[in-house]
Amino acid sequence: MTGHRTDEHPHGADRLCEAADRVYSRAVRRGRVPRHDADHVPCLLELGLLHPDPDDMDWLVPTSPQEVMTRLLRGVYDEISASHRRVGSAVAAFDRYAGLGGGAPGAHHGEGTSALRVLDGPSRIQAALDEATEACTTEVLTVQPGGIRREHELSEGLHRALALRGRGVRMRDLYNHVARHGQGLLNYLELMGDAVEARTLDEVIDRLILFDRTVAFVPANADRTMALELRHPGLVAYLVTVFERLWRLAVPLTAPLPDTRIEGISHREQSIAALLAEGHQDAVIAERLGISVRTCRAHIARLSETLGAASRTQLGVRIAQVGLNGPAGPLSFPGQSGQPDQESRTVR
Repeated sequence: MTGHRTDEHPHGADRLCEAADRVYSRAVRRGRVPRHDADHVPCLLELGLLHPDPDDMDWLVPTSPQEVMTRLLRGVYDEISASHRRVGSAVAAFDRYAGLGGGAPGAHHGEGTSALRVLDGPSRIQAALDEATEACTTEVLTVQPGGIRREHELSEGLHRALALRGRGVRMRDLYNHVARHGQGLLNYLELMGDAVEARTLDEVIDRLILFDRTVAFVPANADRTMALELRHPGLVAYLVTVFERLWRLAVPLTAPLPDTRIEGISHREQSIAALLAEGHQDAVIAERLGISVRTCRAHIARLSETLGAASRTQLGVRIAQVGLNGPAGPLSFPGQSGQPDQESRTVR
């Protein structure tokens, strides 16, 4: 993709350049093409005609021509009402591509019908989330890992949350305990009112968004520039079960965190102690609890001082002696059968 400029390919998907036409036609006939085949025609990825193969990221599979046609024509009608003449050429072009596919191996990876779709790039992820939001009618479940939620992070999805609230959709969110200290999150929950319920845990799984228990979104790489859209009923049901079990263990946002019953040791320090006892390094502990490494080390220093430990080895011994080498037992809250309850609702 190096050196490609948009003005070198001044076209839409209804009239591809010659090079892109050859690559896409080959992908439709064969079911997939090596990723490097599209290096000189990045327009195919930008237009969504090719996308990564979920089974092997070094290959690209074609989006079904009918799916692309439907998506593009909707945009044409919305953006340029005077461009009806392009509709005919788009239909003709994609009918021709559809005829090339036949029963080619790999056709089951088509983006429109696949139970697992790879979304490559923030714009594709955003578009898929917007589409799922529009179709959602009942419930959204989310897991939001990390530390204090920044204002810009919350505002990115605010339009979707407000649209869901307007349609009476219920939302349940899981966060790390440290997120309780962010004013931005409290402001967001105040704005959403009864539409959103929130709970927190020491540790949560990676980011997860579930719409109506039929479609789920999870990260596909470490920097979250790629995501997986999952529609397989078995996978989605499994993720719902994971969420519900975490929800039952979580503490409602309006409830205080459980007391460690050890004077001078906070709930967060108890969590750090348990992870230290498991042998984790500072950076790993910080990531899992959603805090900075610097903050983590400050807590470890206070923990050492409170327990009278002069070294890490001695600290490990003292943690075991006072019983901090395991996670705090879950508390019992009203409605912890996995269903939403009044206690976990947000600040008004």
